[in-house]
Amino acid sequence: MTAAASICLLRTSAIGDVTHVVPLVRTLQQAWPNTALTWVVGKLEHKLVGDLPDVEFITFDKVAGWAGMRAVRDALRGRRFDALLQMQVAMRSNLLSLGIKADRRIGYDHARAKDLHGLVINERIPARSGEHVLDAIGSFCEPLGLKQTSVQWGIPVPDEAHAWAAEQLPGDTPTLLVSPTSSHTLRNWQPERYAAVMDHVAARGWRVALVGGPSADERAMADAVLAACQRMPLDLTGKDTLKKLMALLGRAQLLLTPDSGPMHMANAVGTRVLGLHAASNPDRSGPYSDRRWCVNKYDEAARKYLGKPASEIPWGSKIEYPGVMDLIGVDEVIERYQAAARDLKLL
Repeated sequence: MTAAASICLLRTSAIGDVTHVVPLVRTLQQAWPNTALTWVVGKLEHKLVGDLPDVEFITFDKVAGWAGMRAVRDALRGRRFDALLQMQVAMRSNLLSLGIKADRRIGYDHARAKDLHGLVINERIPARSGEHVLDAIGSFCEPLGLKQTSVQWGIPVPDEAHAWAAEQLPGDTPTLLVSPTSSHTLRNWQPERYAAVMDHVAARGWRVALVGGPSADERAMADAVLAACQRMPLDLTGKDTLKKLMALLGRAQLLLTPDSGPMHMANAVGTRVLGLHAASNPDRSGPYSDRRWCVNKYDEAARKYLGKPASEIPWGSKIEYPGVMDLIGVDEVIERYQAAARDLKLL
């Protein structure tokens, strides 16, 4: 198929999902190196991926509401793309897409479309069930005649971020990073359970560091974890940036976290993830490259809260009920840590 002259990608959020778009960008760049790529991305997410080479970024400030949408429309005024890849189905993104002019407007299949998504597109990706989110996003190149056959990230990390991370985590001591807070609060584990695992890991000679953003919720979670710890970890909560976190992840052997953006950032730099899954399906939204070290209680959660096995509920269903994460026990997480440590020959 003839290469498109210009493509606009629309995926504004969230952190984990924009990491899933990066391999698609790489696929498009490798197949069509002369195609001009423009990515409409969220203001926060731009801080993570905004320095990808040979991509024009248009930043959307969702906090600004209608003014943010007008700013995107004004930035693209008078321009028309060969194709728009509308990779976000929320109503706000569907409305935002109306300000982007394109001959081909490619969106999700009927089963995955919602919030009037079908009214803003004129083509759809192949209808498939049981896909990881990254593979679903990767399939947006298929209507263009391409196929994502490899997955590559290569998100740039500045030298100063690497230098800062080396100061925080010097030497080659095996390191567990713990990012305890998801933006979906019902995905969060109990602070005292994090602390029990962290104490176990520290007792085995590993360095343990707590990470998280500057929000009040993340600070409160970090304080609750620290209060329950017998062996004090390094507390880096609120001290990093997205790029610095990428550098920290690159120096760690393992990340302990619920389903959250740092899970996918760690995966993107090749760091193993001990993911905690009960509210969400790891086969859909877990660490893409390697889910061997995750604790998966999704089926048990489906049976308890929905009265049927995971195989009988719609793909991608969230089971975000109070107490669902309590299905994950400390011993199960320690077992996965030990398995990962043995595989790394660090236990």
